[in-house]
Amino acid sequence: MISANDKRKLAAARLSLIVGSMLTASKFVAWQMTGSSAVLSDAAESIINVFAAAFAYFAIRVSAMPADENHPYGHGKVEFFSAGFEGALIVGAALVIMAAAIPALITPPEITKLGWGMAITGGAALVNAVLGLHLIRVGKESKSLAIEADGVHLMTDVATSAGVIASLIAVGFTGLNIIDPIIAVILAINILISGYKLVRTSVGKLLDEADDDVLTEIVNTLNAARKPGDLQPHQLRARRAGSNLNIDFHIFMPRFWELTRIHNRSDELEAALKESIQEDLEAIIHIDPCQPRHCSACNLEDCEIRSSEPTNCELWDTSIIRSTGIHPEFDQ
Repeated sequence: MISANDKRKLAAARLSLIVGSMLTASKFVAWQMTGSSAVLSDAAESIINVFAAAFAYFAIRVSAMPADENHPYGHGKVEFFSAGFEGALIVGAALVIMAAAIPALITPPEITKLGWGMAITGGAALVNAVLGLHLIRVGKESKSLAIEADGVHLMTDVATSAGVIASLIAVGFTGLNIIDPIIAVILAINILISGYKLVRTSVGKLLDEADDDVLTEIVNTLNAARKPGDLQPHQLRARRAGSNLNIDFHIFMPRFWELTRIHNRSDELEAALKESIQEDLEAIIHIDPCQPRHCSACNLEDCEIRSSEPTNCELWDTSIIRSTGIHPEFDQ
């Protein structure tokens, strides 16, 4: 059964696909009317919007599938692949635009019907701006990189359209048609940079690159939920698969506690993380038995084996909690 969060993502992707198709058609009409290389670059980027939105819709449907025997972590990572695919398409579009614009530097095109070109391009930019901001908001709230990437791409398209309008105005005032392909080359470079950033983000997510914001929020939550008997967490890791977040870490607890008490405390920590971060979260918590060296950081009142008084119960150190390395003070 598709969750409310996935339904929201699908609706956003569907809206992007429908609106993108309509705007792409309008921009090609504007190009046919004006003959502008800059308008053509804007139209070409819009084609990428349509392909990307279609792939994002497909990716979100796949990511909504439940975990199974072959995919125990679910199918969420397909959204990262979708974002990378969109980035690659953007890079390809930028290269095509540049290949078309460079010859026009030698033989500038004849620009006509500037008013119609600016009106159509401006209207499309306004619609893209509204849609792009909507997609970015939905992507952030639903933890969907595919939707957020689509929104960021649309905002890049808005910047491209603004450049196109500036180009047409400049040509109209100066009569210098060569301004048009120059602007087109500049726009292509901007699009290329945008595509590279998107590919870079996607690859990082696919390789489980550390997310500093998420890890910091986890550490802050653990500190806020800390109770007597919770000792130094360490070897914290987090990996995201679409809107699903998997967390695992070690934590020391009193070695004389019964298994049921340890299990209950572990469940409480997981519940605190879910409440603080998101609902689609699974935490695997490995419990280590405390050692005498932990007494100085333990304020448990009914400790049966205390060897020294607590003198250091400050907030847990973020750098050590986040470390995945081996620390002799923990692992001996």
